[in-house]
This record gives sequence, structure tokens and C-alpha cells, in this order.
Amino acid sequence: MNARKSRDFSKEAAETIAAQALGFIAGDSTRLGRFLAESGLGPDTIRRAAADPSFLPAVLDFILAHEADLLDFAAQLGIDPKHVGIARRLLPGANSESSS
Repeated sequence: MNARKSRDFSKEAAETIAAQALGFIAGDSTRLGRFLAESGLGPDTIRRAAADPSFLPAVLDFILAHEADLLDFAAQLGIDPKHVGIARRLLPGANSESSS
């Protein structure tokens, strides 16, 4: 990743991408089911979990872990898939080796 590109993103922009990713996940029942199974959340607990600061980063981790979802999500937003990884690195819990 280019250091300049990461400076072009703000934490707020990263949070916006993560919120859009949540909408993307929720928009497909199969994808949502996979997210709920992997996160351990249930349909009744997802709203409460969304208030946790670690939730949005986890949403991007989920997208980044599934290449087909990443590509579909980036295409839907009209962004380079690498921007999703950049956004993830700006949110809590990221390390320099994660989120390509």
C-alpha cells in the first residue's frame, strides 16, 4: 500500500465504507447467514453488537476474508478493492500485515 493513499482516507471515510459493507452483507440472505455464523451473532443481537467499536472492523474483516464478496462489494461501490483494505487498516484492531 502506498502511504499517500492511506493518508487520503479518513477514519470517517473508513467507517462509511464499513457501514456500506454491512448493508451489502445484509442485502443477501446467504451472505448474511454466513456473517452471522462466523461472527457468532444472531439476528436479534446484531443491532446491539453494532454499537461495539470492534463491530465495523469485523464487518470489513469478513468482506476481506471472502474474495468474491470483496470484489462484488467494491464493484457495487465503484471503488478499487484495495480501498477496502486501506479502510480496514484505519479502524481499530488492524495490524500492518492484515487486510491487503
